[in-house]
This record gives sequence, C-alpha cells and structure tokens, in this order.
Amino acid sequence: MVPTGPRTLAETIETPGSTEAASLDRAANDRVGRRDFLHRGARAVGWCGLGAMLVGGGAATAGFFFPRVLYEPPTWFVAGKPESFSPGEVNERFVASQRVWIVRARAGIYAVQARCTHLGCSPSWFTEEQLFKCPCHGSNFNLAGDVVAGPAPQPLFRVSLKLDDEGQIVVDRALAENRPGAREAGGFLLRL
Repeated sequence: MVPTGPRTLAETIETPGSTEAASLDRAANDRVGRRDFLHRGARAVGWCGLGAMLVGGGAATAGFFFPRVLYEPPTWFVAGKPESFSPGEVNERFVASQRVWIVRARAGIYAVQARCTHLGCSPSWFTEEQLFKCPCHGSNFNLAGDVVAGPAPQPLFRVSLKLDDEGQIVVDRALAENRPGAREAGGFLLRL
C-alpha cells in the first residue's frame, strides 16, 4: 500500500517502524500519571527531610565542640595608690568607666557603687551638698551611702577593695554589701 495523501493519527501509530510512531510512543510513556507524580513528590519531600535532619544533626554535633562562653570584662580594676586619694574627697575618676566612686574618709578608703538602689539609675555626686543624688526619682544618699531622702529602699552598695602586692588598690565590683555594720568590716573598708 502506497500512501496517497496525508495520514491520520491512527495510520501513523499503526505503521510499524515509522519515526513518528516511535516519538508518539515515547511521549505516551514519558507522561507521568497522578499516582506517579504523588509518589515522586513524596519521595522528594522524604529525601529533603532526611537531608535537613542530617545537616541539622551535624551542625549540632559540631556546635558541641565549641563551648558557649560569654566573654565579659573583668569585674575588678586597679584604682591606684592610696596616696592618690585626698582625705574627705569623693573621687569620680571611675564613675564613667566602672560605675564606682572612691571615697577617702577618716575611717579609711571605700568604694561606692554608682547605682541607685531604687531603680538602678546612676546618681551624681554634689560636693557642695555632700550628697549623692539620683536624677530619676530624687533619692539622696550621704557620704556613707545611707538614704537621706527619696524612694530608695536601701543604702548604696559598697564594693570590695584590697591592696595588692605593689600597694595599689584593687576594686572588685562582683562583691557588694550595703548593710550598715557589715559594709564597714571585711573587705569593704580599707583601713590605713
């Protein structure tokens, strides 16, 4: 049989060995049904989940070998020699950097933390009035740190200080005391 005109789709498919029939067969076989599509999608999601789990587990395992350390500045600092503090003076040299006043009184040298016991604001020292005054809510403290006026419930804290081997004052802000009697004893008052 010799073709005399254009062929129909049925004739093309029935003709064995034709290139058009082979391409149509491949196209029919390459089609993905709904069930195959869903199976392939489920497999892809499964492999992605497994990969994410392995990557997350590997990251967590690697993180185990690097400790979580918080690097903070030291709580202590060297204030200088006792001779550098004048008697009856409140030294404000360390207020900005360490939040501490160094006070040299008749009894000795002590360090007062520049933090109001009401809400934690930074008080200021007023030489004329001989008072620490908190600008936030009006608390006033005397030279010893005791509450004179205002809403502050407790005296100012004194922080620990000691002399090192070279005769310099070392102030440690990690140790603080504000109870009268206890703050005059121990490491909160450096007697000279």
